[in-house]
Amino acid sequence: MNIFQIFYNELTGFFGIGGIVKMVQTGNYGSLSTFEGIQHIIAPIIPLLLLLEIIRAFFYKRFKIDEYRIPFFVFVVNRFISRFISIAAVAFCIGILEKHAIFTTTFTWYWLIYGYIIWEFSHFVYHALAHKVRILWCLHSTHHAPQQMNLSVNFAHFFLEAPYADVIRTSICILLGVNPALLFFIMFIDGFWGSFIHIGENVIKDGRLGFLNRILLTPSHHRVHHAKNPLYMDTNFCNLLNIWDRIFNTYQDERKDIKIEYGITREMNPNSLWDVYFGEFICLGKDIVAAPGLKNKFLYIVMPPGWSHTGDHKTAKITRQSFIEEQQQMNNSPINS
Repeated sequence: MNIFQIFYNELTGFFGIGGIVKMVQTGNYGSLSTFEGIQHIIAPIIPLLLLLEIIRAFFYKRFKIDEYRIPFFVFVVNRFISRFISIAAVAFCIGILEKHAIFTTTFTWYWLIYGYIIWEFSHFVYHALAHKVRILWCLHSTHHAPQQMNLSVNFAHFFLEAPYADVIRTSICILLGVNPALLFFIMFIDGFWGSFIHIGENVIKDGRLGFLNRILLTPSHHRVHHAKNPLYMDTNFCNLLNIWDRIFNTYQDERKDIKIEYGITREMNPNSLWDVYFGEFICLGKDIVAAPGLKNKFLYIVMPPGWSHTGDHKTAKITRQSFIEEQQQMNNSPINS
């Protein structure tokens, strides 16, 4: 395979048009009536929206290459690693756990509703753990490091995060009876929507999407999730249905009086691939080395980011609660009464 063929394959793969090209070449348009054909049609939407996002930024003279450079480098690093590990992780979980499912579902519309609620729960569990357990935050922080929101952020992940996420989500869904074929269909829908909610303000200024903001997790909700503002920290863990955020009290609407500040709270260089990819691991390693005793060293690994053996905790939960209490005190002060 020559270099031009490799470049062609990578380009068509990134833009998700390989299936459409094959369809046109073979003339087999009957596949459009199948699930695979529908996948071929939908796959290019997010990459094309990313291209539109960049073109609009150029047109309005708001394009900054640094906003896309690190997510692109992360994508390249992950290109040949996490995909195969993640696929293997899903297959392994299904093979091991399917026989232990509490019951079996089928690929029908009513089980789709059940399956999606269970999938959203499993996504909530994975995502909340990624923010609440320090070692898992090290995997997830690469995705939160960009200091802006655009569709390229969707490609910024540490290579081990996808396998970890898929093990958690697949295990919960399979054990709770979600049919494997139904699970893959849900993954497809969820993957598309999970990419779409990263869309930047260059394409959709108001990410609330009108009435959908009341029933779905919209780009506005996910912009809040990526914010480092105290009120917004560790909120909106769901992906499409925000039911579990409401149940576990992690739901937060975007407030017009609080401008979103993207990124993570530690001091970092957002233009350094090394810092974005490994910075949290380095910080964790330093805390472990400095911590007295094996117990404290272990706790730094499993406790939330910001936990300290000195008791001077600066976790997201404490930071957010302090901000809310300050706001309440200001609202109840004599000046505001």
